[in-house]
Amino acid sequence: QAWTSAIHGRWGTVDMADLLAFFDACLAAEHRLDPRRTAVMGGSYGGYMTNWITGHTDRFQAAITDRSICNLISFGGTSDIGMRFWDDELGLNFHRSEGALRLWDMSPLKYVENVRTPTLMVHSVLDHRCPIEQAEQWYTALKLHGVPVRFVRFPGEDHELSRSGRPDRRLRRLEEYLEWLEEWVPGAAQQEQRTADTRA
Repeated sequence: QAWTSAIHGRWGTVDMADLLAFFDACLAAEHRLDPRRTAVMGGSYGGYMTNWITGHTDRFQAAITDRSICNLISFGGTSDIGMRFWDDELGLNFHRSEGALRLWDMSPLKYVENVRTPTLMVHSVLDHRCPIEQAEQWYTALKLHGVPVRFVRFPGEDHELSRSGRPDRRLRRLEEYLEWLEEWVPGAAQQEQRTADTRA
């Protein structure tokens, strides 16, 4: 409950600081981790944070943004999440001029000129929670700025691809993840497989 109060109306501030502090604590606690071989990734709000982080730091060697948000203004009225989502989450909305200005300040797209991190984008064509226009805007902006980017679109799938999508598509999604990591953070895919084998 305390965190919900701390983050209300402050996307891209305390949340980024919290995530990076946790990341730094992991690096400090586990010396086998190599800070020169890292990636940032997430889906939905985690995709928003991935986009936001790469627009504010270049410390990661690769990014994977899945069913993400990049433009909080155009998100309003196009997502199935409801008319008042931004009011509830941020105390703002796109149909009021002052709110729109502040939503733009919290939009990763505003800072896309700063992005240098090679980015894999995964999005489902039938995603109505985070409409695919969000991914299309982010992809286009990254391409225009010369950032290495790959956009993987899944037809016939929605926001739940990772949890309840068709099995072959869920597998392809994970393969795309590993292939991207192997390209930009060499050895990461093999390390992930070794970790999985150890846990098994």
